[in-house]
Parts: sequence; C-alpha cells; structure tokens
Amino acid sequence: MQLPGRISAAIEVLDDVATRHRPVALALKDWGTSHRFAGSGDRAAIGNLVYDALRKRASHAFAMGEETPRALVLAVAVFDWGMAPAALNAGFGADGFGPAALTDAEMARLTAENSLQDAPEHVQANVPEWLAPSFEEAFGAAWIAEADALTKRPPLDLRVNALKSEPERVLKALKRFEPETSDLVPSALRMAAGAGNARTPNVQSDEAYLKGWFEIQDLGSQLVASLAGAEPGHQVLDLCAGAGGKTLALAAAMQNKGQMFAYDADRGRLAPIYDRLKRNGARNVQVRAPEAGALDDLAGKMDRVIVDAPCTGTGTWRRRPDTKWRLTPEQLALRQGEQADILANAATYVKPGGQLVYITCSVLPEENSHQVSAFLKAYKEFSAISLPDVWGKRVGAPMPEGLHAGPSGITVTPASFGSDGFFVAVLERTQA
Repeated sequence: MQLPGRISAAIEVLDDVATRHRPVALALKDWGTSHRFAGSGDRAAIGNLVYDALRKRASHAFAMGEETPRALVLAVAVFDWGMAPAALNAGFGADGFGPAALTDAEMARLTAENSLQDAPEHVQANVPEWLAPSFEEAFGAAWIAEADALTKRPPLDLRVNALKSEPERVLKALKRFEPETSDLVPSALRMAAGAGNARTPNVQSDEAYLKGWFEIQDLGSQLVASLAGAEPGHQVLDLCAGAGGKTLALAAAMQNKGQMFAYDADRGRLAPIYDRLKRNGARNVQVRAPEAGALDDLAGKMDRVIVDAPCTGTGTWRRRPDTKWRLTPEQLALRQGEQADILANAATYVKPGGQLVYITCSVLPEENSHQVSAFLKAYKEFSAISLPDVWGKRVGAPMPEGLHAGPSGITVTPASFGSDGFFVAVLERTQA
C-alpha cells in the first residue's frame, strides 16, 4: 500500500472508532483481519496515523475547522508527518485506493500557518475541557506543556531482569535495535520512538525475551517499583498485581529472597502472571487467587503492601490516546471511590514499621495527592515518607531536577522524566 491507501484506511478505522464507540486497538485489529492483503508495514503505518490523530484530536480539529476522521488524518499527514499538501493531493489522484481530492477549504486549512495561539487552552493542551482545572492544579503554569508532552509518541522501554541477566548482555543481544541505557533507572533500556511510519521493534520474538532476560516495562513503572524499597527477606503483598509487571520487578529487587504474594480481585487480569513468573525465574512469588479469605493470614504481617490502584490512566495517554476522549467525570468519581476502598483494605496488611506504597498511572490530583491526604487524615497511624530523601538508596541513581515532588508523593511525567505519567507515595505505619 502507498501513503494514499494508508490514509484512506486510517480514516476508515477512525470512523469505525467514532461510530461504534470501541477501543482503537480493536478497530485496528478488525481492519487488519478483513484486509489480509495489508502487510505488517502497512498495518503499522495505519496505526501510527490513527494514534497520532487521536493524540492531538483537539488541536488538529481546531486547525482544520472540523473534527471528522478525514480532517484529523489529513492534519496528521501534513502537520505531523511533514507532507506537502500539493504533493499529497497529487498522490490521491494517482492512487486508486486514496481518498477524494482535497477541497479548496481543506487546501486552505492545510497550507495556512498551523498556530494554536488563538485556540482555547484545553485545545492547546489536547485535553478534554473539563479536565483543564485538574491539570492546572497538578502542574501550575506548566500544565499545557505537561499535557502536550502526553501527545508525543512513547519510546519502547525494557527492564533488564536481574534474576537472569544484566544490561550489557541484553544490549548485546538486541544491538540490531540500537537500545540505549538509562541514567535515571539502572535496570532500564530504551529504544526511541520513530517518526512517520516507523515501526516499533518486535522484541518479544527475540531469544533474549523468551529466555526471560528482560521485560517490556515503561521507565516510570520501573521507577515506582524501585521506590517501593522492597528488599531481600521482606514479606511483600502486591494487592493489585494484574498481569504482574511490578510483581516481577519487585521479585528481582528482592533477589528471590523473602516472600511476595501476588493478588488481584480480577482473576482474568491475574491469569498471565503464571507464565511470566516461570519465564523470569521469579521463585519467591506466591499467587493468591481472588477467593474469600485469600489474604486473611497476611493481616498485620507485611513489610510492604503495594497498591497499583485502578485509575483513569491519564498518565498513559501517549499509548492509549482514545481513552482520553472517552473519560468522563463519572468514571473519575468511580475510580476515586475504588481507590479509597483499596487503600483502606491495604492498611490492614501492613505491620508496624512496614510501608504501604500507593501507585497510580494517573497525573490527576484527585487520584493522587487528594487520595493520600484523605487516607492520612483517616489513618493517623500512617505518615508519608519523603521520597527525595530515600531516592538514591532505592533507585540507585541520583534524583533528577524538575520532578513534581510534594509532601504526599512524587509524580513523574513525559515532560519531567521522559516516562509515562505515574504517581507514587510511600506511607509508613508508625503505630500498631
């Protein structure tokens, strides 16, 4: 397929997402299934067009004067991918699979200076208007820049599994992909995001991955796992383990010494953890299925209780931009209620001197600092640990400047840390 055909396909996929109100990943998968002639390169390019359109849906719609799938994809091709409108239009006419020729109005929009100077602030930030006050509360005068950083393509981050390998060994195994080490988290390797129709390396088919030498894990996710401070010999409960990404990182930090308990209220989310534990060589993890009384014997005994709480996922908008535009105030309120309930439950498992580690992949204060403040007000036996004070010991690298660190925790973002958005707070039980 040539670019005009790929543009037509991206418009079709976006129209499917808009009319059927379903996740973009599913729409792309179904399009590929029904268009078997499209190769992997075609599917990757179409996906890039679709995701780029959704990342900047508000600003591209403003520039084009309309929010149709066609307008959004054309804006990506010209404003993001650098195509000249006249050349793009000529390609449409020469390719029988391309979209209709540009209208005079479209040509005028695409050739005009693409300035957002007169756009509303939420359009400049590419966030739903109702969320602008939350971003401003979280980031102050820098909130538009912080939100804009969530519109960029994310890199591919790897966590080297210390139970089976080391960074130098993985670097050598993956040298054809040109990974780079990280000065921020010693366990991390990174492959930069490409532009245009660049494809993400399929590292999961590599022998090193199959041997358990590394996992795919965002830099921010690796960081918050490190800040949990799990050590060899600890008793650790991962209360919202899901598929086990942070469980595996914590098991490696514990050097397979001590005991970790992996639990999740959703049996389906927990299912992949078993194969991942075997591949990673994590032998100190006991999976607890979601049954009545499954954790009763752990009450008051844990050195660390990890709460990777269900949240809006605003910190992952680079990877899941469609969720940005589906999020509602009602969904945010629902997540806040779930978070408060999980924190209350988690507190029962922390022993005196132990720590409760609260994590979200959100940048919203309603889910982060507000939750911690409410918890500390209700549970006087807990107090917040200053994470800047323990950063170097737990992470193994200096704390960079410019992070959003407050008394209730730390928020990392694409703008401040080059990672997805994450919040972490460590709350110590100082009284029985």
